[in-house]
Amino acid sequence: MNPNSAPIPTPYGLPFDLHALEVFLAVCESGNMASAARQLGVTQPAVSQMIADIEARTGTVLFDRRIRPLGVTAAGSVLRQCASALLADARQITPLLREVIAGRLPLVRVGTVESLSRALTQAMAAFLADRTEQSVFLSGLTASHAAALLTRQLDLVLGVDDLEDVEGLERFPLLEEPYFLLCPDSENPPDSVPDLATMLKRLPMVRFSARSRTGADVERHLRRLRLDIPFRQEFDSPYGVINAARGKAIALMTPFCLYEAGLDLTGLRCHALPGPRFTRRLTLVARKRELGRLPAELAQSMHKTLRTDCLPRIIEALPAFADQIVIAP
Repeated sequence: MNPNSAPIPTPYGLPFDLHALEVFLAVCESGNMASAARQLGVTQPAVSQMIADIEARTGTVLFDRRIRPLGVTAAGSVLRQCASALLADARQITPLLREVIAGRLPLVRVGTVESLSRALTQAMAAFLADRTEQSVFLSGLTASHAAALLTRQLDLVLGVDDLEDVEGLERFPLLEEPYFLLCPDSENPPDSVPDLATMLKRLPMVRFSARSRTGADVERHLRRLRLDIPFRQEFDSPYGVINAARGKAIALMTPFCLYEAGLDLTGLRCHALPGPRFTRRLTLVARKRELGRLPAELAQSMHKTLRTDCLPRIIEALPAFADQIVIAP
């Protein structure tokens, strides 16, 4: 065969199909065309022609025909590795399709905002264990998860940003909750924004990371109140914020952030935040029409978990804020 000869045209411009790769691997394993033909139940000329076609279409020589059994060339070795992987993936398609028909998906990857990890990870894991072959859970900042959803590195995102400006997404509201003032238990509640400004002159403020959506929202609210607060410390997690504030600083917090940190208010007190209402909303976001009913059903499952498992404990710890926490119906 002349490697420089013009390739034989193929449908869609592909140099071979999966059957041709099966024939190629059979020749690799048996070491000769005749044995491969017997294994596949076809004639030897058919096997020889198919190998010759692959070589012509790829412009390579796959076997060293001067030795017996046939030797695989460097190009043949590369194709052998690729062909094995492609055929292994192809053989998984039918079982995966059957799993989807049966209501199970092969893989679902979920990104969860840090402040809902304790509240929902166990319930989400149980829900997806019944509906997927594999599930992956990542916790962290909403911004990084949102980017991963748009680049198809994640399938679902549970976070503070509902990506309302992005088309092609479906959104399932989970809850709305207020921010409150967390301060040392020796402090009296501020009755007004000027009282809060006075408190901030005496006590440092611990922040959520400016890289987080929660941190950015807090900073915008403080600017709206015309409060210019010196930077001291910031943390990615509610646990870090609460423990840094304990007994010696103040912070803006939400009920579910406090839940994430174990509802431990030792040395701390929660007060209503003076000024205009300040809340955050948490939403489950997925790409449209890619996971069927699963996102809607997962959202319904999480509503139940939030309402029956988490909310009673939060209300017990924060009775003054009970009527301000809204779980989506």
